[in-house]
Order: sequence, then structure tokens, then C-alpha cells
Amino acid sequence: MKKIILSAITVMAFAFSNAQETRFGIKGGLNITSFAGGNYWDTKSLVGFQVGGFAEIKIIDRLSIQPEVLFSTQGAKLDNLNIDRKLNYINVPVLAKFYITKQFTVEGGPQLGFLVSAKSEGEDIKDWYKSVDTGFNFGAGYNFTDNVSVNLRYTVGLSNIADYEVDDIEEYYDSPKNSVLALTLAYKFK
Repeated sequence: MKKIILSAITVMAFAFSNAQETRFGIKGGLNITSFAGGNYWDTKSLVGFQVGGFAEIKIIDRLSIQPEVLFSTQGAKLDNLNIDRKLNYINVPVLAKFYITKQFTVEGGPQLGFLVSAKSEGEDIKDWYKSVDTGFNFGAGYNFTDNVSVNLRYTVGLSNIADYEVDDIEEYYDSPKNSVLALTLAYKFK
């Protein structure tokens, strides 16, 4: 995890020092989330949202670095228990964004997530989950104008988010990872 953080800081420092142009913006949209990996076979998706800000730092003509800070509602419905696990994160992705054309973009990059809260049927279960999550994002976008764009992104969880103490629970729900599909609308300021 330290390597990911140091890499992200290095990329941002390089980007800011060599940036030709930086634009800031806000974004928000719909999340469809679940748990992947381990024995989470009986999960169903939850619908949530994400909202936050970003900086698009132009490196060369068709390549930008885009660090973001997002509040994201995530989790899953445990179908076999008929309960929801709702987790809220502050996610910090750092993406390489490539302009295929002026309108179409593709992107990818690492993400750190910081657990803000976790609830199940109104009960606080934050102690059941690790405070830091790692993931990798990849997606595509379409720019309607220089200021307004839409983006579809998938986040693959890379780390086990469970921090259970009870052996039988840990055995059954082994190594869950966040899985997030997000559709967002963004606005870049001039």
C-alpha cells in the first residue's frame, strides 16, 4: 500500500511540475456496488451514489492525469441473510486519462479508499471492516462540451475489506472486495 501511495504522489508531483494546463471540476452520479471475491456468492447489488471534485492536469496533447476526491456509498445485499451492508468511503483515485478524440476518453489508475462508516440494518459495523481499501479503476468518457462530460467507470477491489474476529463468520465470508460500477456527470470550470 505504501508503494501505491508513493507512486500516486510521485505521479501528481510530476504532473503538476510539467502541466501545460490544469482544470478543476465537480462530478456526481450513480453507483451499482457489490462484494466480489471469496465466498460472497449470495450477494446482490446495492444502488448508491458518489459525489466529489477533481483536477484534470494536461501532460501532453492527448494525455492528462486526473486525481479525484469522492464520497462514495458502497456495499452489498447479503441475499442469504436478507440484510444490507452499507459502507461509505472517501475515495482518492489517480487516473491516467487518454483522449482518443476530443469527445471520447479512456482512463485507468489506482485508488485508495478510506472507510467513513459501515452500517447493517441500522447497526454500526465499522469495526467489521478495514479502514483502508485499495482498488483499480478503468473506464471511458464522452465530452459533450469542453465543460460537460459523462463517464462510465468500473472499480475492481484489490484488497480484502473484512476485519472479522469470529472464525465461523470469517470462514463463510472470506476475503470480500469492493466492486463498483459508476455512471457520473462531470462539470469542468474554465
